[in-house]
Parts: sequence; C-alpha cells; structure tokens
Amino acid sequence: MDILWASWRSGYVRTADDVNAAEGCLFCRLPAAGDDEGTLITERGDHGFAVLNRFPYTTGHLMVSPYRHIADIGEATAEETADLWRLLARGESALRAAMDPAGFNLGANLGRIAGAGVPGHLHLHLVPRWEGDTNFMTAVGGTRVVPEDLAATYERVRSALGSIDTAR
Repeated sequence: MDILWASWRSGYVRTADDVNAAEGCLFCRLPAAGDDEGTLITERGDHGFAVLNRFPYTTGHLMVSPYRHIADIGEATAEETADLWRLLARGESALRAAMDPAGFNLGANLGRIAGAGVPGHLHLHLVPRWEGDTNFMTAVGGTRVVPEDLAATYERVRSALGSIDTAR
C-alpha cells in the first residue's frame, strides 16, 4: 500500500489541546501578535478579523472571529455581529474573485462536543467548495489534499480584498 504523508497535520493533531492550554486562546493570540501575514489574518474589522485556517478543509478555508473572547453567538453585541457578517461577506467576495469556487459551506462548531477545536472563542468557518473536491482520502485515510500553499492562498485573498468595494 502506498502512503500519503501529510506531516503538516500531525503537529496540530498531537498538540492542539496542549498549545491552547499553554499559550492561551488561539483567537486571542492571533490578532494580538501584530503580524497579519505571519498569522494569516487577511482582514481586520472594528470588532473582529478574518484569518486563513492553517489546517484547512479546502484551499481558501477562512475563519472569522470577534476580538472579544466569547464562546456563544448570543454573547455577541449588535456591533460585533454586524462586523462578523461584513467580514464574512467580504471574505466570500474575495474568495470568489481569487479562486472561483462553485459554492461555500458556512458553519460554526459551538462547544467541544460539536467539534470546536477552540471551544471557548466564537469563530465561523467559510469553506470554498468545488465539484469533486471531496475524494476517497477523507474516508480512507482521514486526510485532505489541499493543492495550494497557504502563503500563495494568503496573497491571492489579500489581493482580491483590495479590489472589493470598501463600503462592504
């Protein structure tokens, strides 16, 4: 049997809980780092930010999170909610312009039992989809194949954000 090596994923799987516990909340650390390119933050708003998922389901997998450390949608203020939806809309527009996906999945995993990797900090997932982008790898090997390097995806999304109407 041939083996497909996805070493980038094993580091996350082995250490996600340890890193979150030792270094604090991921979604609090990312914007505080002040290095948008290094942390893959594609855009900042007044109350939240958009960031590429370092362990994506597909190329361009974007997450949107409030700056404030809240766990549930009901804890968000009206201003935070509006900013998160604005960032999602701009992210969708940028991903359409940069990658031309056939569709999107939009979701949130609220709580560890629901699949949240960072259960204490609200974040929404915007996942671009293409015809045939799911294959046997997920079912057989528990592995996803992402055809583009994150740095290239970051540049494509940032470039597309620059061409979107700033009123959005």
